Amino acid sequence: MSVIGSFTAKDNKYRGAIASLTIRANDLRIVPVRQPTEGGPSHRVYAGRIEIGAAWSKRSRDGKAYLSLKLDDPSLMAPVYASLLASEAARFTN
Repeated sequence: MSVIGSFTAKDNKYRGAIASLTIRANDLRIVPVRQPTEGGPSHRVYAGRIEIGAAWSKRSRDGKAYLSLKLDDPSLMAPVYASLLASEAARFTN
């Protein structure tokens, strides 16, 4: 897995940035959905005030919590699927 960004966590919210050869986004926010629905995302992903994706709370086989993200924007040829994993600094992997 390649690391394409980093985030900091506070109160179940995340702030950070991602950068790759084709994507560069600063001031990203991942915020909890106020009233999640069954099977729906637990978080929304924003770049500034624009929603660019969603995230689902998941657990790995060894029980570690992470977010599974889908980023989609008209400038992308296809959606980007990634995971936000906990570490000393949260890592955004693709």
